[in-house]
Amino acid sequence: MGKDRVEAGLGFYLAVREDGFVVHMNVCEENLRAVREVTQVVLGAAGVEMEVVESARLVASELVGNAVRACGHWAPVVVEVEADSRGVWVRVHDPCPDRLPVRTGVAPGDAQAESGRGLWLLDALAPGWDVALTPIGKQVRCLLPNPTSAAVRIA
Repeated sequence: MGKDRVEAGLGFYLAVREDGFVVHMNVCEENLRAVREVTQVVLGAAGVEMEVVESARLVASELVGNAVRACGHWAPVVVEVEADSRGVWVRVHDPCPDRLPVRTGVAPGDAQAESGRGLWLLDALAPGWDVALTPIGKQVRCLLPNPTSAAVRIA
């Protein structure tokens, strides 16, 4: 995708760039499906390894799901995905600064747990993820390391 492009629809505004994209959307199943699809297409076109592409799709889904739990269905969120020399950044911004991600103490292998595994997933795929409070909410930032890069730190 050599040229930047913009697509817009009701509750969905997507700006695609050569190394990633940003989408402003109201959260619903259809829009989440579109985010998963554009993640695969854009990162694939950027030459990102398929394993990292799949991890980025999973992390984006988890972060958007967390935003729904914090803010409710149809919440306005911003999803940013971009590749750089260190790996793939996945950032999700929602309007609810007082509902921060909290580890539940659930073990990742607990077959009885109904929820609580998402943050374990983030820890495994994007070590060092963090949350930044912003004037309009919060942004969860994850870096999925490039398998060929050395130690990774969030900037």
